[in-house]
Amino acid sequence: MKSSLSCGTSPIVGLRFSIHPMADNFVEIIKGALSKADTSNVWMHTDDVSTVMRGKEIHVFDTAKAIVLHAAATGAHVAFNGTFSIGCPGDTTGDSYLEKEDVLVNEPNVKDYRQYVSSQFGLYPMNNPDYMAIIYKEVERAKECGVFNESMHYASGLHGDIHDVFAFLEETFMHARSEQNKHLVMTVNMSINSPSHKGGS
Repeated sequence: MKSSLSCGTSPIVGLRFSIHPMADNFVEIIKGALSKADTSNVWMHTDDVSTVMRGKEIHVFDTAKAIVLHAAATGAHVAFNGTFSIGCPGDTTGDSYLEKEDVLVNEPNVKDYRQYVSSQFGLYPMNNPDYMAIIYKEVERAKECGVFNESMHYASGLHGDIHDVFAFLEETFMHARSEQNKHLVMTVNMSINSPSHKGGS
């Protein structure tokens, strides 16, 4: 596929994230999660604050979920903070990864992991005057999907099995943008294996 990215119309999805294990061996947990996940379908770069991942939407979500699950599998209390973006003007770095086939390389290895997660997400449909209607619609969809937790200031709460939560987030990221308003930002915060979780398993 020949790259022909233009301002604001790029199909490439970006994610900037940080993982924070509440453990003395946090370096081992972070590096272990990054090495165990198959990152061959995404472009990645890590600095001293966070990691950026770019590629096709399905591969960004597939890789992100795998990294979080591998970190959580250590049993440590892990926090994940990420910002997803699509349609950002000037997005070009890593566009060669858009040529990757639509085959999920991580899902077969993590699909049997069961992991409770408490999460919060925020939607920012850029330049869309009907942004509140979009947000309300996705909150209602979260309720229908059985992953809605609670309403709160500046975010909406989600909880449940991590596969269900990630599936909802990926679908929301698709539904909340339109051909007229292609630039969308979504923030996600997750807490896993926290001693404060109630009813999670």
